[in-house]
Amino acid sequence: MRLRLKAVLAGLGKSQSDLAREIGYSPATVAQLVNHGFWPKSLPQNEMKDRIRRALRAWAADEAVLDTIFEEWPEPRGNAARACPLTEAQKEDEQMLLQNESLTPEAREHFGLPRSPFVDDINCLEDVFVSSATRRQRAALMDCALNQGFMALVGESGSGKSTLREELEERIRKENRPVIIITPYVAEAEKGDRAGIYKPRQIAEAILNTLAPGDSIKQGAQARSRQVHEALRASRQAGLNNLLVIEEAHKLPKVTLRALKSYMELKDGLRRLLGVVLIGQTELDRLLSATAPDVREIVQRCERRVMPPLDDDLPAYLQHKFNRIGVQADQVFADGVYDAIRARLVAIPRGGSAADKFSVCHPLVVNNLVVRAINAAAAVAMPRVTADVIAGC
Repeated sequence: MRLRLKAVLAGLGKSQSDLAREIGYSPATVAQLVNHGFWPKSLPQNEMKDRIRRALRAWAADEAVLDTIFEEWPEPRGNAARACPLTEAQKEDEQMLLQNESLTPEAREHFGLPRSPFVDDINCLEDVFVSSATRRQRAALMDCALNQGFMALVGESGSGKSTLREELEERIRKENRPVIIITPYVAEAEKGDRAGIYKPRQIAEAILNTLAPGDSIKQGAQARSRQVHEALRASRQAGLNNLLVIEEAHKLPKVTLRALKSYMELKDGLRRLLGVVLIGQTELDRLLSATAPDVREIVQRCERRVMPPLDDDLPAYLQHKFNRIGVQADQVFADGVYDAIRARLVAIPRGGSAADKFSVCHPLVVNNLVVRAINAAAAVAMPRVTADVIAGC
């Protein structure tokens, strides 16, 4: 059970370590209280409460808020998974672990938000935020669809890869592009059977089920390959382009990568019959390493694109999100907040130095951080989210 005190500290821009020093208790004792509601049995509870209230008054906390700081604060809803599992930078008292968290009704009312700008937020093309960086990825995806290309779209979890894929499908539909998208389903692997995910046969079945849904699939590998070739040729002769899109491609076994090369070499005369887009997390970059001799031929043919962090596009991104719900971002954020978010989302790998730092300022991570900050600011009745609130979340 978390206490509301946690959000109040964030709203004041103070850490749990700051509180521990101010009231004269150990950081571990304060962490147990703030994060889990565990009062130390060996210490007088009333005395500890009085010390905490005095500390908060010294930090200019609102008196009305002091009456609520020891109440339960709702836990994050849904899966409380890390938004950015690669983040290992440590704050003073804990690792930077950003959890999915819902905007509270109190926060929505306090800031006049009709709904969350980050939940069910993409329902049409106009809802998709387009930056100068993602514009290049979008163009590459469409080029791959129209010209039977081969590319890999690589990015951290929550960086917007799937959104670009969904937007590609929507643009193809709205612009009446002559493209058929083939999407294999991720098959669950048996225990210990890594090759159970995206086996070559499953790729062939996906192609045939999309292009020739009424046909029975041949059992032999040679007959099935010929059947795939004929289906792709018939689709091409009908004036259509065929695009195979594989999500979670970092799970591809190498035997399937080698099979993809055979499919991509299928032609009708001089014209290729199939384009391929691989979409996956950063492990996909390692899978497609040019130093791996068993997949070198296919790697050399693959154009790799990496999803960049928002960074310079962060203000425009948040303004876009809030504009889509009819709210000006400046009503919610004080000066300096965008710089504070960027600074908060810089990570250093475990064992690394400052020279190894990297940005994790990706959409999902930003969304989670901003929601936590809005909840924290509302909990202490602040008129706007400040840089100190961001630093405390």
